Amino acid sequence: MDDGEIRIENGILWIDSEAYPLRNISRVGSRWIDPKPIKAAAVKAFIVRTLLCMIVSGVVGTGSTAGGIILFLAVMAVLIWRLSVALKLSPIYGLVLNTSGVQQDAIWSYEQSEIHKLVRAVTDAIGHPDTAQMIVNLNHVVGGDVIQQYGAKSTGKQVGAGA
Repeated sequence: MDDGEIRIENGILWIDSEAYPLRNISRVGSRWIDPKPIKAAAVKAFIVRTLLCMIVSGVVGTGSTAGGIILFLAVMAVLIWRLSVALKLSPIYGLVLNTSGVQQDAIWSYEQSEIHKLVRAVTDAIGHPDTAQMIVNLNHVVGGDVIQQYGAKSTGKQVGAGA
């Protein structure tokens, strides 16, 4: 988990190297990504892959019992590890800013309270754009890439790193 510093000074909201003039922000809100569908898909994939592993290990085991057991244990170790990683996923909460009709996800955190605190700070600063000077520190920032994809067969395009 990374730390993040959000600054509001001179009528501008700074998130990393992105600047949002407070007078141009028309809406501030939050959103969240629920990992439950990802977890359900991971459990389903685990079951299917385990059955496939048992079949392949059984076929290999007819020629070499030790080979079938080693293959089964190795593949199951990888499958269990992948399942455990997927089941540890937490919800992610994001700050959403609307500027000039464009909605942008400005920053993401694992802590909902951090995003709510940030939404309140930004809306207070919008109400007093010339006098607001503050720094908000987030301790659970989620980093990642921002991918834009258009069309059904598009491969997508990275447009910058998400804060």
